[in-house]
Amino acid sequence: MLALARGIGLRLIQAFGLLLAVIVLNFILIQIAPGDAALILAGEQGSGSPEYLAKIRAEYGLDRPLIVQLFNYLGNVLQLDLGTSFYFNSPVLDLILDKLFATVLLAGTALAFAVTIGVLLGIYTARRPESPASHGVTILSLVGYALPVFWTAIMALVVFAVKLDLFPVGGIEDVRYEGGFFGELLDLIEHLVLPSLTLGIIYLAYYSRLARASMLEVLESDYIRTARAKGVGERSVVYKHALRNALIPVVTILGLQFGALFSGAVLVETVFTWPGLGRLAFESILARDTPMMLGLLIASAALVIVANLLTDLVYRMIDPRIRVGGSR
Repeated sequence: MLALARGIGLRLIQAFGLLLAVIVLNFILIQIAPGDAALILAGEQGSGSPEYLAKIRAEYGLDRPLIVQLFNYLGNVLQLDLGTSFYFNSPVLDLILDKLFATVLLAGTALAFAVTIGVLLGIYTARRPESPASHGVTILSLVGYALPVFWTAIMALVVFAVKLDLFPVGGIEDVRYEGGFFGELLDLIEHLVLPSLTLGIIYLAYYSRLARASMLEVLESDYIRTARAKGVGERSVVYKHALRNALIPVVTILGLQFGALFSGAVLVETVFTWPGLGRLAFESILARDTPMMLGLLIASAALVIVANLLTDLVYRMIDPRIRVGGSR
């Protein structure tokens, strides 16, 4: 238990240092990027005179040296103050927290769908590697992985929402709907189906291939041959002995690809007008809203770091020989 606590403490220290490096790097890159936030703000107000631009820069601290702006920003972040959005004219942290649930719900549902179905397909095809069904799943997986997520989103929207009218066109809820808790939950699920399946299908293809390759390797291991030689049933061999070790590569990639999931969410949320962080990021980039972009980068980096910490803990549950502190 002490080793576990020490390992978690070490991971938290490393996570803090990594997050600090991300903040500094992103701040510098955004500040030196082409474009002027003051010009955009002036355009929104319908004025672009030098006097008005100078007033805007002074109001938002844009006229100060870069190093001064950086240290001021770091001091504010330590107080959980991510600044005020230029474009939305609201505190950045409030906007992020307001949109966080929608994105976590979308990404979590897509990930759960992709991992669960992908692993089950991987197990099935590994047990029957030469069957027609196995080859069919492999082909479909490659096609699903190759399809651009924005194209899949548009096709799903056109076919299932517009042509067949099976699901809502977009959004997270029907504003005209009035009902109880279960009715609202059903309405949320109806809006969630297309975005989550669209986002999850590319990862479903990836995890099915990964689980298949990992399961094939584990099934050829000596301890699996020994279990079969002792008369252990095939179901117990696969799901009790082989699956736990076969899941380790899946969990590894799951932690590493958590950030990519949010980049895909930007496109999916934009197509389906899903009110999450991805759509907020898209609008902030177009408006060159520096505080909002920095806040979103910090939030996404923090989520990825938390996902990797959880991956370490899942490792321990899958294989007790693995210690969070790195020892065995």
